[in-house]
Amino acid sequence: MTERGTGTVRLTGWLICATEAEAHAVRTHLPDHLALTRAEPDCLSFEVTETRPLVWRVAEEFRDRAAFAAHQDRTRASAWYAATAGIERRFRIEGSEDEIG
Repeated sequence: MTERGTGTVRLTGWLICATEAEAHAVRTHLPDHLALTRAEPDCLSFEVTETRPLVWRVAEEFRDRAAFAAHQDRTRASAWYAATAGIERRFRIEGSEDEIG
């Protein structure tokens, strides 16, 4: 949980593939997605870890809502998004003042 008053936004949850083809898309595009996201100036942390076949744990934190929004915009224009848009996501997004999304 994010501490009140820090301004950070945290996303946690799961990326759940239905097929091995979806998992292959994740494995193929994840290295670039990780590198690009971690290079964003206000990305505090970004981890995507395969916890079992077809399932990844996602945990990311950004300095503030604007940084998180910029990340979302960049992601939607990426090869990652094009390749993984149909994959199930179960995410919780929390901000410092209230829940977002």
